[in-house]
Amino acid sequence: MSAVLNHLIHDQDVDTNHRALRFLTAGSVDDGKSTLIGRLLFDSRAILADQLDTLEKRAAGQPIDLSLLTDGLEAEREQGITIDVAYRYFATKHRKFIIADAPGHEQYTRNMVTAAAGSDAAVVLVDITKLDTTQSPVVLLPQTRRHSLLAHLLRVPSIVFAVNKLDAVADPGPAFEAVSLALKAFARQAGIEVAAIVPVSALRGDNVTQPLDATWYQGPSLLQVLESLPSVQEKVECNLLQPVQYVAREGEGTGNQPRTLWGRIAHGQVKAGDAVQILPSGQQAIVAQVRRAGSVVERSVAGESAGLVLDRQLDVSRGDWIVTPGTATPKQEFEATLAWLDTEPAVVGRKYWVRHGNRWTQARITAIRHRLDIHSLQESDAEQLAVNEIGHVQIQTQQALPVEAYADNRVGGALIVVDPTTNRTSGALLVSKEA
Repeated sequence: MSAVLNHLIHDQDVDTNHRALRFLTAGSVDDGKSTLIGRLLFDSRAILADQLDTLEKRAAGQPIDLSLLTDGLEAEREQGITIDVAYRYFATKHRKFIIADAPGHEQYTRNMVTAAAGSDAAVVLVDITKLDTTQSPVVLLPQTRRHSLLAHLLRVPSIVFAVNKLDAVADPGPAFEAVSLALKAFARQAGIEVAAIVPVSALRGDNVTQPLDATWYQGPSLLQVLESLPSVQEKVECNLLQPVQYVAREGEGTGNQPRTLWGRIAHGQVKAGDAVQILPSGQQAIVAQVRRAGSVVERSVAGESAGLVLDRQLDVSRGDWIVTPGTATPKQEFEATLAWLDTEPAVVGRKYWVRHGNRWTQARITAIRHRLDIHSLQESDAEQLAVNEIGHVQIQTQQALPVEAYADNRVGGALIVVDPTTNRTSGALLVSKEA
């Protein structure tokens, strides 16, 4: 039996009522993200026996390369970098975790955005060996600032800075304090609320799962911080918003067989007898049944996948939205923050495909209000947005969409932008409050 299964079966102290924490590791290339995750997996006994044997054979008597636990692609192993997002699972006596290891290279920033969109927390690694800690203030790496800003813009609730490679610094105490001051100053300027700043050595294991034994740091270990962070819970006591992902019909042939409208509830709740409205058609009906996992249930709430059976047949298909009547106003023009991820710049007037929930429609940028300088955090005029740049834009869509402010809901307020020629994911749109 694998070590992870043995741990989960015999450790009965895991709090099953405490939701799993989904977090990503981010930061610049070679900051030690994959090694940190490998250390968490190794110290929590979440490594399969055959994986451990393989790593020990590769090491040939040398220390195990823990980064290989997440860098699974052949290209990643050859180049020693992370390219794709790798997901891993582990559990302690107090919490369950789902980790996303995001790449640090600028050209793979789109993968980091993908990982951040569904995360409860972000651990941004800072390689202290790359910084001049004698300089005042310490100058942070551009990718550290970019990933922190993206995590903040993507509404990741908890952002933790892990200052890594303390084992490679002659006098770690003052060096950590200097970097902490720089991180706090940057966070204040960017409006980021920092959950914690912790010193670690992912390679040696210092302050990762066990508290650091040092006179200059008396705070918690990284694992203790992660165990204390809250999980995201979308709003339940509010109006219903549910994107339709799939329409299922019972029985064979045609006729009046009931259809079930499946989708994951973005916010609110629904029960039999509730009045609902279908967008964009605007038709209304009453919910006859609520289904979940093949069974009829009394109600379903935000975060759950539910199937709704209506009291009458309506023309509903994938991409439609189910809402509480009169609570959503579809719009064709709105303001949004745009994180641009494509090598071809974003320009005013060009047509793109956008996806909102499960609906695809054409759209174009009608204006670029400003571009954000990640170094100075100042806004400047711009005619286009280059790869990895962030700006504020006005969008016009071909079809009206029930968009919401991203700050209020991550499903109703997010759209992805796709290049119609190359089919590349070109950007992420986060709808603004003023929309």
